[in-house]
Order: sequence, then C-alpha cells, then structure tokens
Amino acid sequence: MLTRRILLAAPLLAALPSSLSAQVSSSAYAFTFEGLDGNPVRLADHAGRVLMVVNTASSCGFTPQYADLQALWTRYRDRGLTIVGVPSDDFNQERGTAADIAAFCQGVYGVTFPMAGKHRVTGRDAHPFFRWIAAQRPTDIPTWNFHKYVLGRNGQVVGAFPARVRPTDPRIVALIEAQLASA
Repeated sequence: MLTRRILLAAPLLAALPSSLSAQVSSSAYAFTFEGLDGNPVRLADHAGRVLMVVNTASSCGFTPQYADLQALWTRYRDRGLTIVGVPSDDFNQERGTAADIAAFCQGVYGVTFPMAGKHRVTGRDAHPFFRWIAAQRPTDIPTWNFHKYVLGRNGQVVGAFPARVRPTDPRIVALIEAQLASA
C-alpha cells in the first residue's frame, strides 16, 4: 500500500513548478479555490483557524459523510473550525455542474460550510493545494473521495484520514479539539 501511494504521488511531485516548490515550506493559507458559487474560497481568509479540507463527490458510497461534515461544522465553527469541501470527479462520481452540486449538498445534506468548485485532486492537473499536500505527504494523497486533511492554526497538515474514516470518528474529533485548544 505504501509503495502504491508513493507511485501515485510521483507524477504530482515531478509536476511541481518551482514556484510551488517554494510554497512547500509555507502554509495552506497560500491557496485559493474557485468556489462552487463562483466566488473564491481563499484559505487565507481562515488563517488562524483549524481547517479540514475534504475532497467530495455526490455519487459515492461515502457521500453520506456530508452529514457528518455538517455536524462537525455546526459543532465547532464558533470555536475556530472551518471545513472546506472540494468536489472532484477524479474517481468518476461527481459529474454535475456547480449548480447541481450546490443543490444536492444543500438540499439533501443541508451543507452550509464553504464549498469549492469542482477541482482535480490527483495527478499532474491537481489543484495546487493537493500538489502541495502530495509534496509534503506523498503517502497521504487521496485514493478515493472523502479523503480528509486536518490543518492546524498555522496552516500545516496535522492529520490525514482516508475515506473509510468518518469525519465524526473519535480520532478526528480528538485531533480537532486538540488543535482548537492550541493558541
């Protein structure tokens, strides 16, 4: 499994432009996503908060995790947690338009946390945020939808969890609470 993940990350690492290589030592707050509503989702707007960034899809067996993400957002947003969903069709399970995705997420799961527009999360054309992650943590790249990254208040990755780990898993909740408690 480790070898497979490193092999999957190799094209991402090879494709890093020198400007992105310089960002490897910076924080996640350097990145902006095009938003689902057309407005930018600037991670810098959430500097100093704990972030959870999740690649999502509307037609996946893990799609009910939207409810867990919304529950975490509702529980912890006033304490300093921001969740950002990043729809992706990398695994052929997010084929709708931005309007379709928004209607689905809001209508079915009541999602109110920030949602990026549809972006690639793997390969050479992955969004720069996901290439930045791959450069730092090549064994923690998304291998399916609902891969979760927790970033501390300094914008650095403090945990990564695959699709099978629900957002409300005690390990994730404990990590979020520990990061929220740090100043």
